[in-house]
Amino acid sequence: MEPKKNPKADLSKRSMLFFQIGLALILALTYGAIEWKSYDDEGIDIGQLDLGDLDDEDIPITEQLNTPPPPPPPPPAPEVIEVVEDEEEVEETIIESTESSQEEIVEVQEIVEEVEEEIADVPFAVIENVPVFPGCEKMKTNAERKACMSEKVDKFIKKKFNSDLGAELGLSGINRVFVAFKIDKKGNIVNVRARAPHPRLGKEAERVVKLLPSMTPGKQRGQPVGVLYSLPIVFQVQD
Repeated sequence: MEPKKNPKADLSKRSMLFFQIGLALILALTYGAIEWKSYDDEGIDIGQLDLGDLDDEDIPITEQLNTPPPPPPPPPAPEVIEVVEDEEEVEETIIESTESSQEEIVEVQEIVEEVEEEIADVPFAVIENVPVFPGCEKMKTNAERKACMSEKVDKFIKKKFNSDLGAELGLSGINRVFVAFKIDKKGNIVNVRARAPHPRLGKEAERVVKLLPSMTPGKQRGQPVGVLYSLPIVFQVQD
């Protein structure tokens, strides 16, 4: 037996759609009821003005007064002109010249001579013009004078130094004595210092160095300066 209802006419399939439509209508009606407003016609002021209630304004009557014009100012007094006679002497103002005459003596302040800067002592290796040892005057260049001085100082000390002193002191082998001194601005030997393995060797080295002859002083920037010089004295003691 076939059913009498058409399967396409089943309303349960669209029940949810109908529920949503009904819910939307209820919400719209509720919102309209809440927003509905009514007004009392008697309390409305339409802004009309009753001109009959205004009192008549009293306009005061002003009286125009005729004020006379002010009197004219008095005429100015006549100017008095003072007449000066020709015989009256008029003093002239003498303008003195501000320029000084040639006969005026100008006081000259004391002239202070500029003091040249003192140059400190310079090592022998970097001096511009080395001291000239006697016998090295013919050398032209600075390098030649350096080599000449070193050679002559070495020969002078080896000749004067008492190398037998090492054997007397009980020393053996090769011995070194280091000596330092300065050639001052006048070319003299000063500030001699020695370092040796024995005090007597140091005194001997100082004695010999002080016997060096005076030299032509060295120069730095064209000025005589002190020159620092150092050398080793090497000798061997025979066993």
